[in-house]
Amino acid sequence: MAAAEVPPTVGSAERVRAAVRTAVVGRDDAIEQILVGILADGHLLLEDLPGLGKTLIAKSFAGALGLTFQRIQFTSDLLPHDILGSEILDVAHGTFSFRPGPIFANLVLADEINRAPPKVQSALLEAMQEYQVTSERTTHPLERPFLVLATQNPLELEGTYPLPEAQIDRFLLRVSVGYPTLEEEREILRRRAERKQDTVTVPTVLAPGEFARMQRAVEDIELDPSVEGYIVDLVRATRADPRAEVGASPRGSLALARASRAQALVRARDFVLPDDVKAIAGPALAHRITVLPEPWIRGTRGVDIVRSALDRTPVPKTR
Repeated sequence: MAAAEVPPTVGSAERVRAAVRTAVVGRDDAIEQILVGILADGHLLLEDLPGLGKTLIAKSFAGALGLTFQRIQFTSDLLPHDILGSEILDVAHGTFSFRPGPIFANLVLADEINRAPPKVQSALLEAMQEYQVTSERTTHPLERPFLVLATQNPLELEGTYPLPEAQIDRFLLRVSVGYPTLEEEREILRRRAERKQDTVTVPTVLAPGEFARMQRAVEDIELDPSVEGYIVDLVRATRADPRAEVGASPRGSLALARASRAQALVRARDFVLPDDVKAIAGPALAHRITVLPEPWIRGTRGVDIVRSALDRTPVPKTR
């Protein structure tokens, strides 16, 4: 592929990443994947154990990007109107007016999303897919950008409601934060001692409208037909794996293509390489794959099927 100019939005992406790192120590892979997902205008599922900084990462991105932020703690007694809002009677005029709920924000952290009952999941699914909420008989549009960063604990399943496949498929990427290294954990303690408080303020580093321009720039990243074919072959390989009950759907192909474009932008290019596809294939496809019961018992997971697809699929040569 011919040499090309570095997209002007790359500098903006680096400023965002640097701002987030003032609050978050290490987790470079997770930060890059979340940045890729946000630039690709996708919802993200952060699946990891408690206490690893998922909330801090979400708040840090909202601060750096200049987005409004709301955190919703999902519990088993939550009702749809608790997150969507409700109709309030205006006694003076004898009419009802809509009072927006916490979902009316640019970036919403849905903490422990799998603890909410099915009716709440259904209401959230409408917001994620249609960018609107329905209260009584009235539909209210959500201001764009609208991004959901949802968290769930992969180990503690008591009192949870497994997410329906239709909702899992709406998440562009599934990201694991992971434990910090020894040096990073010492750095976390050092920074906390210097601040003398738990809260961390991340400055906004983007001008008004700059984030929207960054998202639009993702669509201008060139996707060569050979790389496009590579994406399709990878997704179809997940369906052909004998360990998979259900492979990634065409929505997975679209998600991988969009995320690969954002990955290329973050890596300072205006065209997609097969390496960009490889880097983001696991987070984009693994959660869309249902493993057969017997391989699952033996420890096979969606990410293993994606790795196998990457090993078997020929990599195209690019100019």
